[in-house]
Amino acid sequence: MVIDDSRAMRLILRRIVTQLGFEVHEAGNGREAMETLESLDEVPKVALIDWNMPEMNGLEFVTAVRADERFRQMTLMMVTTESEHGQIVRALAAGAHEYVIKPFTPDAITEKLALMGLVPSGTTS
Repeated sequence: MVIDDSRAMRLILRRIVTQLGFEVHEAGNGREAMETLESLDEVPKVALIDWNMPEMNGLEFVTAVRADERFRQMTLMMVTTESEHGQIVRALAAGAHEYVIKPFTPDAITEKLALMGLVPSGTTS
């Protein structure tokens, strides 16, 4: 699942993870993502989440997902411009597994997914 209010960023992330074999659902903010999760039969393995979005930001989404038993097994990775150490700590404390700072390379996303065991190590996009 790719959650970002930028359509261009969703397209970039979609392209990267599709090449890695993931089926992708997109959302423009956390609230839309929660509605999508509610409608799916199968919980996505991973969500790539922007921090700064309208309606429900990335941190609020992480908190909501972690509070819902149905979605707890989903791996959450922040992909955001928020680079302040305190923000990273807050996201990880709220339940995010990884954190990637924009701008990023496709390999950086792939490496983080490999680190979390979601794609084979040594995979390049």
